[in-house]
Amino acid sequence: MVDADALERGGIVLAVVVVAVLLGWVVFVVVPDDFAELIGVVLVLATVVVAARIGSNAAGSLVPAHNVAEVAVEGPITRDGGGGIASPPTGASADDVVEQIERADEDKGAEALLLKLNTPGGQIVPSEDIRLAAERFDGPTVAYATDVCASGGYDIAAGCDELWAREGSIVGSIGVIGSRVNAKDLADQAGLSYEQFTAGEYKDAGTPLKEMTDDEREYLQGIVDDYYDQFVETVAAGREMDDETIRETEARIFLGTEAHERGLVDDIGTRDDVEDRLEARIGEPVVVTEFEPERGLMGRLRGGAQRVAFAFGAGLASTVGGDVDGLSFRR
Repeated sequence: MVDADALERGGIVLAVVVVAVLLGWVVFVVVPDDFAELIGVVLVLATVVVAARIGSNAAGSLVPAHNVAEVAVEGPITRDGGGGIASPPTGASADDVVEQIERADEDKGAEALLLKLNTPGGQIVPSEDIRLAAERFDGPTVAYATDVCASGGYDIAAGCDELWAREGSIVGSIGVIGSRVNAKDLADQAGLSYEQFTAGEYKDAGTPLKEMTDDEREYLQGIVDDYYDQFVETVAAGREMDDETIRETEARIFLGTEAHERGLVDDIGTRDDVEDRLEARIGEPVVVTEFEPERGLMGRLRGGAQRVAFAFGAGLASTVGGDVDGLSFRR
């Protein structure tokens, strides 16, 4: 089927080129005066080149060469991937990854989705957004853990039909962490004091410049516990495992082989093995194309402006997504 599609694409390109040659010859050689005839051949050749490119793009849209879309999730997961206007993202942008999966779902040729995971996890809601996008994909979805598939990365994998890993892949960390910096002693040494102007008993719970009370600690631990319960339920549903088996992992990480033994991974293999599995699922030879973010300079400018505006409105300590009043929650 792929060979037949290639012939059809070639036919489309050839047809577009032939039409362009005929039009170019008439417009630039036959009709114009003597001066135009001198440059007519050059213009015809230029027209052919442009037409070939247009025809190739049209053929790719009408008869795609691929049948599997690959989307990568690499690095810490945040809403916008970090980085700045002039610097590249430092991790996985959830918004970009979701956009890539949605484009793959709309793509005429993508019959299956290959989600390459190499991430230690990250922010909770952005990780869930990627998982939900994978669940919505209309076709088989196979996740492949390369080096690390932990925490939020494993949350994403739970939204796929299968999870593969290498023997040495690090898999697991099904847990949640809430953290804060205690800078009270440092502030005292610097002669700084903390004054609060709040409405609501727990509004400044976790603020770094004051000691946390037992009630505040219990309150914040309750939020972490709720996040953990949600995580366990998500993995249990996605992996078809019982809650207790997941809790017994105690948020530990495992090498791929042990993760497979525990049922956290469906199979162990190389990238070629994963493609063989996809071939069996879609019933034809696999041709993979990688989908990449479409966000350009204007998107990066908007992201940078949003971070600056938020910094002024909420304080620089809260500009890292998922942080609230000095607290950081991560999967």
